[in-house]
Amino acid sequence: MATKPWTIHLMENLRRPFVKKNKTKKDQDNLEEIAAKEQKAFSYKTLVEATANFSSQNKLGEGGFGAVYKGTLRDGRVVAVKKLSAGSKQGTKEFMNEALLLSRVQHRNIVNLHGYHTSSPSSSAPNNSSHEKILVYEYVQNESLDKLLFNQHKKRELDWITRYQIITGVARGILYLHENSHTPIIHRDIKPSNILLDQKWVPKIADFGMARLYPEDQTHVNTRISGTNGYMAPEYLRFGQLSTKSDVFSFGTLILELVSGHRVSDYIFEAKANGVLEWAWKLHKRNQTLDMMDYSLAETADADQLAMCIHIALLCTQADPKLRPDMSRLVIILSKKKNTLLEQPTKPGFPGSSYGRSKLRQQGSSSHSHGRSSSSTSSHQTVSSSSNSSHGNR
Repeated sequence: MATKPWTIHLMENLRRPFVKKNKTKKDQDNLEEIAAKEQKAFSYKTLVEATANFSSQNKLGEGGFGAVYKGTLRDGRVVAVKKLSAGSKQGTKEFMNEALLLSRVQHRNIVNLHGYHTSSPSSSAPNNSSHEKILVYEYVQNESLDKLLFNQHKKRELDWITRYQIITGVARGILYLHENSHTPIIHRDIKPSNILLDQKWVPKIADFGMARLYPEDQTHVNTRISGTNGYMAPEYLRFGQLSTKSDVFSFGTLILELVSGHRVSDYIFEAKANGVLEWAWKLHKRNQTLDMMDYSLAETADADQLAMCIHIALLCTQADPKLRPDMSRLVIILSKKKNTLLEQPTKPGFPGSSYGRSKLRQQGSSSHSHGRSSSSTSSHQTVSSSSNSSHGNR
């Protein structure tokens, strides 16, 4: 009897969010099979040596699902080693998802997965390596974007040219996920802490634990809500309707943070605005969007380019997902680096938006009529925790 190709196994496992089956053991077996065939399997002993037994001196950061360590392999490669915390069921699910997905993704603006180590309780592995689940990434020299952008001293390292490079790089990375990978992928958690910067400030999208495959023949899929408040599109936050336009919304909020230097959820006192998105909309209506420019950009900003980015961000964050541009169009606009004639944005999907309430209520009714199930009971529920560690660790 012929054995299924490992690529078919991979696709079957990545569709798990849309199939109600318990495949934990099967995921484990398939991951080990993929690791062996692609020569991406690392022994526990190798990773212990690389990190000096996971020394605290090599720790880069720690989040809810584990710690990340800097390591050096025998061949001289410097790597980031993400070690899952023992006993984390949710973390195990995200580990499997990230390992399976990143094994098929290669792009300049997406963090590269060198390999992984996984062992089951039945393993006879030495050094207490049973139960261990570890991801091995390329080491990205600079910190995650949030540690620079929201630090009053370090943010000055991010001049306008660098920030524009980050915006365009992230756009290309998301475009690859949506249109150029084997199957469309929705990241679901685009935010500054999941953007890593290398020594040349090239941005790399990280943390694919919540990423999902997106069926090409559907306008959206209904799934359990998981993400970070402030970055989630309203139709997804309230009704679990997930599409590529969900990532577009998150990308828009990321642009506003890069332009303003404020976190998306910051209250803007001078504008009496509950968040950066509401602030941008108020300024747009008064034709004063440049007033939200980060003070540290005063000497380097290109006013026309900056205004265009704010306009793009407002198009990305419109309440109606159908009106948001797709990533291919955004990459084209950003690559021109000149002010482009763009349509006027409609009201964004921030909490309290009258359009958002009426339109999303209609969408929610339609969604419920098709038998959607969701674990969310609140429109403002935050399901995943934000991370302050580098290399996208939770």
